[in-house]
Amino acid sequence: MPLKSEMKFIIRHEIRGRIRISLAQKYLTVREADCLEQYLLALPGVTGVKIYERTAGAAILYDGSREVLLQGIKEYSGEEKREYEPAIQSSTRRLNQEFREKMLLKILIRLVTKNFFPAPLRSLYVSFRAVHYIAKGYRALRFRRLRVEVLDATAITVSLLRRDFKTAGSVMFLLGIGELLEEWTHKKSVGDLARSMSLNVEKVWKRVGETEVLVPISRILPGDDITVRMGNVIPLDGVVQEGEAMVNQASMTGESVPVRKEKGVCVYAGTVVEEGEITFRVKTSAGTTRYDRIVRMIENSERMKSSVEGKAAGLADALVPWSLGATAAVGLITGNAAKALSVLMVDFSCALKLAMPLAVLSAMREATRYRITVKGGKYLEAVADAKTIVFDKTGTLTKAKPVVARIVSFNGMEENELLRIAACLEEHFPHSIASAVVHEAVSRGLVHEEMHSRVDYVVAHGIATYVGEERIVIGSHHFVFEDEKCVLPENGKEKYASLPEEYSHLYMAIGGCLAAVICIEDPIREEAGDVVKELRKLGFDRIVMMTGDSEKTAASVAQRIGVDDCFSEVLPEDKARFVEEEKKKGRKVVMTGDGINDSPALSAADAGIAVSEGAALAREIADITIAGDSLMQLVVLRRLSQALMKRVNANYRFVIGFNLGLILLGIGGIITPATSAFLHNSSTLAVGIKSMTNLLPEQIPIA
Repeated sequence: MPLKSEMKFIIRHEIRGRIRISLAQKYLTVREADCLEQYLLALPGVTGVKIYERTAGAAILYDGSREVLLQGIKEYSGEEKREYEPAIQSSTRRLNQEFREKMLLKILIRLVTKNFFPAPLRSLYVSFRAVHYIAKGYRALRFRRLRVEVLDATAITVSLLRRDFKTAGSVMFLLGIGELLEEWTHKKSVGDLARSMSLNVEKVWKRVGETEVLVPISRILPGDDITVRMGNVIPLDGVVQEGEAMVNQASMTGESVPVRKEKGVCVYAGTVVEEGEITFRVKTSAGTTRYDRIVRMIENSERMKSSVEGKAAGLADALVPWSLGATAAVGLITGNAAKALSVLMVDFSCALKLAMPLAVLSAMREATRYRITVKGGKYLEAVADAKTIVFDKTGTLTKAKPVVARIVSFNGMEENELLRIAACLEEHFPHSIASAVVHEAVSRGLVHEEMHSRVDYVVAHGIATYVGEERIVIGSHHFVFEDEKCVLPENGKEKYASLPEEYSHLYMAIGGCLAAVICIEDPIREEAGDVVKELRKLGFDRIVMMTGDSEKTAASVAQRIGVDDCFSEVLPEDKARFVEEEKKKGRKVVMTGDGINDSPALSAADAGIAVSEGAALAREIADITIAGDSLMQLVVLRRLSQALMKRVNANYRFVIGFNLGLILLGIGGIITPATSAFLHNSSTLAVGIKSMTNLLPEQIPIA
């Protein structure tokens, strides 16, 4: 057996917790750098990595054992692993490299043409380059659109007619730099945001023969069969092999009406099964479709656009005729072409169209630092303006991980056997209570084979299936006793009457007779009361809790956390109806929940916020997702959204004020057209870069 080769490297510099190495090669390709970065980040104790591809080096931050780290580096083979693919696909390293090369090339060309070309050749070169900008302006006019391209074309044309090739060249150079920076900042912002939304590890049910096995998505290959049930996300592209389902494709197409999927029909990554169950054959492996689709969603979906972005774009285009008119007026009144050109060099649209979208994208990216995923600027604006916030109770105001406190048997079966059956059903439909049952089975070391037939889920009620000839149902009291007409054993009435009221109850019946009651302890989150107080301070004047639990349980929770209103024993449609009623009153509403039964209200709200550990359907339908470990993220989200609105308003004031000042200085003859163009483009880049900075002063602890 051949010996495994070790990677050769040299330690260039080292201090406690940081080491810098150089590999035994001249440089790293972009892909090699991405693979090395992912490998090093996966080593034990490594907290940060920076790769220097041009010098084949790496700086590594770590808090573990130095010896273990060095051994891990030695073992790197340069092999590309499947799990690296999603990160490599979404890396911005290639984008940054291309940007640097383009920027250096533009500067080099400018220096050479300006300093080494003779005057006739320089004039010819400037005139040739001007054709591109003049053509863009002409196309805009041909379609009867007075846009910034018309201003640029006019400024360049006037400079050429005045034989002022120096000014024309400077304007085009600054425009080129501005276009390049705008392209880079936008692509980088979109890429950072999409990466944070797409690189999440999931597990899927892989069909192996007649059974299903829960496996990491990274192990799925094209040709594998995956089963997806109601409420779950379709993780990869594929073709349905069996089953039928209604699939919500809103994340891909923007349409909320579910689409029927049956054998032979394609399904797409990121869409959600609303009803039914399908098994599909994978076409493309993980990491190659989800990221690209999210990028397209961010760039193209009108759902993302906030009203402030639309207002900025509309105002920018509306100001173009005024700029042209002011230029003509100054030229006619003063008779000075330089003064008129100074006005023409300044337009408001560049900064407005660049700064506003970047401010929104930056806020969305900043939210990911706090494990908050926002699908569009529209929803940040809604969170900033909302006055009503509605909370689901279970898994939202209460802990995301309730636990099984007791199992009460009514049919003589052992507790562990009853729990084994319950877990076998519940694991197919992730919800906080279902997760509690599955977790308890795992903690007791209970294993099971899939023994049941098709599992049907009834929203807000429970689950039903068959094991052999016996029907098994598990769910709420209403579902088990009223909908399914199950009965209580004669010898179990006393035991049933003594069930502890401090717990939530999950009922399971086998063959039409109550078999067990699983008592679920659902403790209130420690931070819930403080979150309610902080949200009230930040402007919410109606904080509501809605739950399907009994009135007694709901009232107890509501009193302890201090909500304004509490509604108990509500169905999913009741929550959605309440949201719609609030909106009819002219109030913007935020809905926060974690279950499939919250999905209608999440969809109806101005901003629907889902807890990440809840149902996949809720996460996909929701506009915003927060991590499940602390509700303080809602406070951070409110502060972040309000800070975004303040920045947007400040951008408006700066852009209008600064550019108006440049116009006045140009009219007064204080600055030349070239200086006016330089200051205008510089201010545009400055406000764009400022819009990309963090809104909150420092990362707020939320745990």
